[in-house]
Amino acid sequence: MKRQIKHLSPHQNGKVFGVLMATTSLVFLVPMFAIFSIMPTPLDHGGPPLLIFLLFPIMYFVMGYCMVAAACAIYNFTFKYLGGIEYEVSEGDS
Repeated sequence: MKRQIKHLSPHQNGKVFGVLMATTSLVFLVPMFAIFSIMPTPLDHGGPPLLIFLLFPIMYFVMGYCMVAAACAIYNFTFKYLGGIEYEVSEGDS
């Protein structure tokens, strides 16, 4: 049986994807911060600014949320004209 996805919730999907992007960015952020904090710096600088490293997960969350919410809104608008993502479902014998 073929089915179509009729509606994607922009807020909920954006929220979930934004949180996933922010937490996944920590996989790269923590080792990068550790490496940069032990590297020698020029005499007139005190080291890598902590604020920049704290802003990365926030930026990933905001951009992930905005992009997915926009994509869902575009999908919902074009569904009327093009139809939705189609997939096939079957009853399986266990």
